[in-house]
Amino acid sequence: MGEMRIAIAGAGSVGRSIATELAGNGHDVLLIDRDTRAIGVDDLPQVEWLLADACELATLEDARLGDFDVVIAASSDDKVNLVVSLLAKTEFAVDQVIARINDPANEWLFDDSWGVDLAVSPPRLIADLVEGVSEEDHPEEGTLPPLPGAEIAESVLHAASPFADRPERDLTAELPEGVALVAVLGPGGVRPPAPERTLSVGNTVVFLAEPDALGPLEELLERVEDSEESAPEG
Repeated sequence: MGEMRIAIAGAGSVGRSIATELAGNGHDVLLIDRDTRAIGVDDLPQVEWLLADACELATLEDARLGDFDVVIAASSDDKVNLVVSLLAKTEFAVDQVIARINDPANEWLFDDSWGVDLAVSPPRLIADLVEGVSEEDHPEEGTLPPLPGAEIAESVLHAASPFADRPERDLTAELPEGVALVAVLGPGGVRPPAPERTLSVGNTVVFLAEPDALGPLEELLERVEDSEESAPEG
């Protein structure tokens, strides 16, 4: 996956976490939010900022949204995410539009009629992971396929994992090219990536990955700490 231009509407905790992850992987990221309290230029020096309302056509024209490869509607308001998605697809013909679903009751709205290519619903994600339900098992429910050329992969951290009880940034630093961490599931539910948070045994880590990167990702996640080799002889 080469460098992409990615616009993210919503600079809350989710939007900022996504921006940090993608910018850290070398992508050109723009965060759009009208709330000055959400703007933290010093906190995310690799990210461009636009203080404006992402639901206004003039704002998106100023941002030259048509030049972006991906638009992510990541606000905490489903109405905002739907409007941003529709404008991105119909007015600017953005190739890939990803939208966050906050209220599961609104899930039926997030489809191509609103310009959404991929909808991400944390409650659905948790349910699917727990029940082992694949997207092919319930296509009639309107579940959207993953992005072309990308697949969702997940893994449960075990006691011998070199990433257990270490900051999340240690894992993301070693991810193969073409892989992004998108969520972590634990006793407290689902949360977005947070580099400083400690990963614990039993956490489920969820990734978006190119098919070619699945093998290297599996090797990385299945690697174990070899205490016998690392321990001094004597």
